[in-house]
Amino acid sequence: MNKVLLIVGDASETVDTLYPFFRLQEAGFQPVVAAPEKRRYQMVMHEVKPGWTITKEWEGYTIEADIAFADIKPEEYLGIFFSGGRAPEYIRDDPDLIRVTRWFFAQHKPIASVCHGVEIPARAGCVQGRRMATVGKCRFDLEVCGGIYVNQPCVVDGNLVSGRTFHDHGHYMGAWIALLVKARDAAAT
Repeated sequence: MNKVLLIVGDASETVDTLYPFFRLQEAGFQPVVAAPEKRRYQMVMHEVKPGWTITKEWEGYTIEADIAFADIKPEEYLGIFFSGGRAPEYIRDDPDLIRVTRWFFAQHKPIASVCHGVEIPARAGCVQGRRMATVGKCRFDLEVCGGIYVNQPCVVDGNLVSGRTFHDHGHYMGAWIALLVKARDAAAT
């Protein structure tokens, strides 16, 4: 088993999505892009521009979803990644996404989250007592749901690995890949 879910929707952050997509391939895993429907999604790019106090957004690349949330059989996947951007705010109430998210947490499978991705496991009721990094503006979303905010580029809490923004990919992605390799090796025995 080497399939790993990448959760996206319209307005997923481009770098948050494509960096893990290609890192998974590099490590010998098959990234499977999952979204509300099986179709093409418009990603965005986010950055706080010099002189700005809020995030500026513009269109990024598009990405094709391989599978709809409703069609996911989580036992067929090794791990899950929650991408950032504005998408998590809009997809977090999807009942099938909540079902899948809860399954990965209950089964202690390798999970990664960056930036606004935290909004999905928080909505699914899976962050209680868990230490996580996220973008500062999502700290409230994490803490109101019982999570513990940690302002570091890589936070590992058991099977859960997280980073604050795409600037942290080089810090936390290796820790998550290591968990996936360990899970893959264990499943092969």
